[in-house]
Amino acid sequence: MLARILSYGLNGIEGYPVFVEVDIVNGLPSFETVGLPDAAVKESKDRVRSAIRNSGLEILPARITVNLAPADTKKEGSLYDLPIAIGLLAATDQIPKTILKDTLFIGELSLNGDIQPVQGVMPIAISARSAGYKRLIIPKGNSAEAQYIDEIETYTPASLQELVRFLRGDIELTPLEHKQWADIHSLNAATVDFAQIKGQKAAKRAAEIAAAGGHNLLMVGPPGSGKTMIARAIPSILPDLTFAEALEVTKIHSIAGILDGASGIVTERPFRAPHHTASVAALSGGGTKAKPGEVSAAHNGVLFLDELPEYPRTALEALRQPLEDGVITVSRVYSTIAYPARFMLVASMNPCPCGNYGSRDKECRCTLGQIQKYLSKVSGPLLDRIDLQIEVDSITFSEIRRIENEESSEAMRKRVQKAREIQSKRFVGTKCYCNAQMDSKMILKYCLLDKAAEDLMKNAFASLKMSARAYNRILKVARSIADLAGKEQVMAEHIAEAIQYRSMDRKYWSY
Repeated sequence: MLARILSYGLNGIEGYPVFVEVDIVNGLPSFETVGLPDAAVKESKDRVRSAIRNSGLEILPARITVNLAPADTKKEGSLYDLPIAIGLLAATDQIPKTILKDTLFIGELSLNGDIQPVQGVMPIAISARSAGYKRLIIPKGNSAEAQYIDEIETYTPASLQELVRFLRGDIELTPLEHKQWADIHSLNAATVDFAQIKGQKAAKRAAEIAAAGGHNLLMVGPPGSGKTMIARAIPSILPDLTFAEALEVTKIHSIAGILDGASGIVTERPFRAPHHTASVAALSGGGTKAKPGEVSAAHNGVLFLDELPEYPRTALEALRQPLEDGVITVSRVYSTIAYPARFMLVASMNPCPCGNYGSRDKECRCTLGQIQKYLSKVSGPLLDRIDLQIEVDSITFSEIRRIENEESSEAMRKRVQKAREIQSKRFVGTKCYCNAQMDSKMILKYCLLDKAAEDLMKNAFASLKMSARAYNRILKVARSIADLAGKEQVMAEHIAEAIQYRSMDRKYWSY
C-alpha cells in the first residue's frame, strides 16, 4: 500500500516541493522516516500515531516507511506531521487518493489530533502559487498570513478529524477569504514623534535626509543628548510600505518566528534594536538551521544599534556585506542561504568612554589613548559605509523650556514622501527604490554636477582624503538633499551640505 502526498519545505525565504511517500507492508510493526529528517521530523511518528488514534481513525500494526523526497535535502521542523498522517490514511484507503491531487499539506499535529500552526506559511504559499498549485491545506492558526495570497484555494481545518471528513466529502469547508492590501494598510504607528524632541535641528535635518534617501546615519554625542529618541522617531517619517515590500518582510518574519499571528502580514516598516550583547549569529543570522538574523528582520526598515562601540567587533564587521549589497549570506554545514538585508542603519555612540569629548559644557576626563582605543572599536571600512555622520550635543535649559511647538513627524513625512515619489519615477524599471541604492552607473547619470559643485567636490576630496566609496556616498546624499528641495540638478549648496555630514571624520577618527 503506497501513497504520495505533496508538502513543502523552505530554503531561505523560498519554498520547494517535498513529496511525502508512505509505504505500508506486512511485517514486524515499525515506523521509519528517511530522506534526511532532523530530530523534529523523526519525532513526528509518535505525534502522528497518537493523533490518528485520538481522531477515531485506524493505524495498522505494520511496517511503515516514510520517505521525504528529494532525499538529499535536509528536512526540518514539524510541518510534515500533517502530510505524513494524510499519507498513512490514504495508503490504508481511509481517504480517497484521487482528491489529494495538486493539494499541498503542511501542519503540526498535537497528540489529540488538533492541527497546530507552523512557521514559514507565507513564503510556502507564495512559492506554491508560483509553481501552479491550486489548493493548500494549512493550520487555522496560520490563516491570517495566507489571506493575502490570492490565486490559490486555501483551507484551514482545526483538526485532523475535520480534515478527513472534508476529504471524504462528509462536510464542506469554506475556502479562506482573501484580503486586499488597501483594506488593512495603515500608516506607520511610531511611538515617538519628532514634535516631542526639543532642539537638535541639525540632527533632525540629518534624520530627514536619511529617511528621504534611505541612507545610513551615525549620531555621536554625550549621554542624554537625545540620540536614541531621534532614532526611534525615524520610523514616523518613513514612507509607507508597498505591498511587495510588505510581502518580502513578512516572509522573513514568518521564517524567523517573529510574525504577529493575529495580523498575518507586516504593515509597518520594521524597527529592530538588538542589545549590544547580541552575537554575530543573532545579528547576521545562523544557528543550526541558518535562520535569518536582525539584519534581515530589519529588511525594508531600520536597524538601530545603540552604543555602537559596545557591540562585538566581529558582529559589526558582519554588517559590511549587507550594507554594501543589500543581502547577507549565511553559510552552514547543510546549506548556504542568501537572505535579503536592505535596511537603514541608524547608530549612536558616545565620542569617548566618559561621553563628554567635544562637549560645549562638560569636561572630558579621558586620555587621548583612551579615546583612540574607544573609537577604534568601530572600523574605518564600516564608517565608510555610513552616509551621514553627525554630532549631537546636549541641549540647553532654554531649549528644553521653549514653548514654541517643534515640527511634527507628519510635516517631515510629507517632504520625505514627496522625495521618495521623485525617486520612484527616476528609478522606474530598475530594482533601485531610493538614492542610497544607486550603483556607479546611476550616480554618473543622476548626480550630474555643475562647475561650482564640481570644484567644491574636488577640493573636499583632496582635503578630507576621501575614499571612492565616501565620494559616491556624498553624491548620493547630495542627490537626496536636492530631491527634498525639489531640484532636478545637484547644486553646489547640496554638495556643501552633504560634505558637512562627513566632516566628523577629521574630528573623531583622524588620530
